[in-house]
Amino acid sequence: MSDVELPEPHAALQTRFTREVGVRYPIVQTGMGWVAGSRLVTATAKAGGLGILASATMTLDELKAQIDDVRRETDAPFGVNMRTDVADVEQRIAAMVDAGVRVASFAQAPRADLVTACEEAGLFVMPTVGARRHAEKMAGIGVSGVIAQGAEGGGHTGVVPTSILTPDVAAAVGQDISVISAGGWSSGAGLVAALALGADGIAMGTRFLLTSDSRVPDEVKAQYLAAPVTGTVVSTRIDGAPQRVIKTELVDHLEKSSWLANLPRSLASAHTFRKETGSSLRSLLKEGRAMKQGNELTWPQVVMAANAPVMTKAALVDGRTDVGVLPTGQVTGVIDELPSVAELIARVIGEANAVLDRLA
Repeated sequence: MSDVELPEPHAALQTRFTREVGVRYPIVQTGMGWVAGSRLVTATAKAGGLGILASATMTLDELKAQIDDVRRETDAPFGVNMRTDVADVEQRIAAMVDAGVRVASFAQAPRADLVTACEEAGLFVMPTVGARRHAEKMAGIGVSGVIAQGAEGGGHTGVVPTSILTPDVAAAVGQDISVISAGGWSSGAGLVAALALGADGIAMGTRFLLTSDSRVPDEVKAQYLAAPVTGTVVSTRIDGAPQRVIKTELVDHLEKSSWLANLPRSLASAHTFRKETGSSLRSLLKEGRAMKQGNELTWPQVVMAANAPVMTKAALVDGRTDVGVLPTGQVTGVIDELPSVAELIARVIGEANAVLDRLA
């Protein structure tokens, strides 16, 4: 980490989440596919936040290597984000436990038995939810916390604005479960606002993607910085589920096409994703069946589901924005520079301290 001076947090910033997870600040860097690797997570952990590795786009061996990379650099807490419908989810959890990972983050609703296994192993379980009823269900199976992502958030997202979802989820889960508010946050004032709404911290994706520690190509970051607040769209044409991305010519084309017209692209993406992750055809079909049942998808939507990781990789890893998509929150429209992670976190906490002092 650089020699950035990290401020002492105001007493109000010491929340249930920071105490239970052991991080210095109530700030979470989300598990963004192809973006949240060991470099970004290490920088976040060293700066006092909770970094989360994105394992959905990794093989099991790649995940183990990434965990080892983080652990070599810091003993600070960090987490791993997982899909619940992958065939080796239990092995991934075992690898996390063996390596002393602190937080198990889930992109979908985890099964009750997975939550129990994680909790018994000492993991802090924190799935992402987009509605009060989802939070209530997760509370019922014993999770430690939830990330409540509002409609302003990037990637797969719901329809309830963050300012409404956060207090609704906080009221639903009660005092024993930490609530991390996500969707639209990028500043210290936002952190204080989230705490006022009943959250125990904030999660940010796009804001961390747009740092100098993010491995996204600079020319791609430039497209994010150039996008206005109105420059995003929520589309179901990418993989069948609502996903917020930057509006591009490709996205406009997908929006005008039927799922049948996009089927060849989806089948090609499924083949590419299988090769990228080392999945067998049998495991891919098993995961597809689990996705269909767990998310109430149609088979056409299941086939389309491989589009998201492949098209995201094309843009965020290969720099091919002509054939890839740019998942983003609306907050991209108010971001205009690329600080280091340490500079970002120090700024957010410094601003939050100042706001709290002013309000006092």
